[in-house]
Amino acid sequence: MKPSIPKGTRDFSPLEMAKRNYIFDTIRSVYALYGFQQIETPAMENLSTLMGKYGEEGDKLLFKILNSGDFLRGVSDEDIHQKTTNQLAAQLCEKGLRYDLTVPFARYVVQHREELTLPFRRYQIQPVWRADRPQKGRYREFYQCDADVVGSDSLLNEVELMQIVSEVFRRFGVRVCVKINNRKILTGIAEIIGATDKIVDITVAIDKLDKIGLDNVNAELREDGLSEEQIEKLQPIIKLSGSNDEKMATMREVLKDSETGLKGVDEVEFVLNTLASLAAGEETESANSYYELDLTLARGLNYYTGCIFEVKALDVEIGSITGGGRYDNLTGIFGMPGISGVGISFGADRIFDVLNQLELYPESVVSATRLLFVNFGEREAAYSMPVIGKARKAGIACEIYPDSVKMKKQMQYANQKAIPFVAIVGETEMEQGKLTLKNMTTGEQSLVTPDELIAVIK
Repeated sequence: MKPSIPKGTRDFSPLEMAKRNYIFDTIRSVYALYGFQQIETPAMENLSTLMGKYGEEGDKLLFKILNSGDFLRGVSDEDIHQKTTNQLAAQLCEKGLRYDLTVPFARYVVQHREELTLPFRRYQIQPVWRADRPQKGRYREFYQCDADVVGSDSLLNEVELMQIVSEVFRRFGVRVCVKINNRKILTGIAEIIGATDKIVDITVAIDKLDKIGLDNVNAELREDGLSEEQIEKLQPIIKLSGSNDEKMATMREVLKDSETGLKGVDEVEFVLNTLASLAAGEETESANSYYELDLTLARGLNYYTGCIFEVKALDVEIGSITGGGRYDNLTGIFGMPGISGVGISFGADRIFDVLNQLELYPESVVSATRLLFVNFGEREAAYSMPVIGKARKAGIACEIYPDSVKMKKQMQYANQKAIPFVAIVGETEMEQGKLTLKNMTTGEQSLVTPDELIAVIK
């Protein structure tokens, strides 16, 4: 029977790994450009660190690790029969696989607080695990690419995170729309209509405006239990349109009696205005991404407290490819309140799909080996080896076919691996101190010196 891997996990081929590394390396280099420093945390954390941080549903999705050795020690048959799954897990398991990078980061900040210089700018690119039901686009093991600033309330952090988003997608060649909202605006809306418990229902209904129309949105709000008066107050918000400035003016009027709501408008306005002034002199950036106030954006309401962001690709039908926001109490879950933070997370798996669909991977990423040396025998191989060394020193990825087999087989190998150049060395070439270089795309061949060969490929 053929071996297999667990459902919801994947193997990655060399080509897929090359593409994934291109994504990670691009994100990593932009994070570093903005002064973020990399940390890593263990794949497994103490269950006490993880449990209760993601709500009841999240607790169920934690992969738990059985204690080493005799994990049933101290557990009676009666315990096994009577206890609930969670109670038993607490006795049998002390550790679990991390569910995200945020809770381990909060634990890291509290544990290493004395060593950290605040504000602390960290990034982390590591896999996380969720015992979810696998389906298309949803895996049990996947990577997160997070960057956070903790220990600073300044909105310049939000501005720089948006610049990072813009720069990453500019490098990928993907046009994006960055949607921005603010948790305080949503709180303000709930305040003015006197329905703080309905804010999720309201954002869900407003989000359907384009699909189902105004009358149906209002009907849905009635079904959610809102009064006619409350629905009437929501009309300017549901119909909100125009430029960001026009939307802001409308929201200022609507939220004039909510101090919290107006503070949210101020925060979004600062971020959008600063980005607009920075983009004014940067044609490429403004062409690559634009920013839009979107009141339907809610993102995990319990978690965020200020600006929230979501990034959509403009040329591909796919969900959010990056998200994030401001949270005021990251470390409070570990008894150390008052440390504010703001962060973003790139969805590497969805970005992978976007770049595939738009065929945006550079050729150098897709083809690892640039040059293959054909092997006709011991003398020819010995002649080729110093040239290979010279080419590698010049930064050209090359290999020699290890066995002296038929030319056809070696050429097939080059084609299957999409190697763009092949160097051929026979009697004639060795006598002249040269090599025959074949371009596998055009089929052209030329007799060149080792230095000319390097120059052509570079």
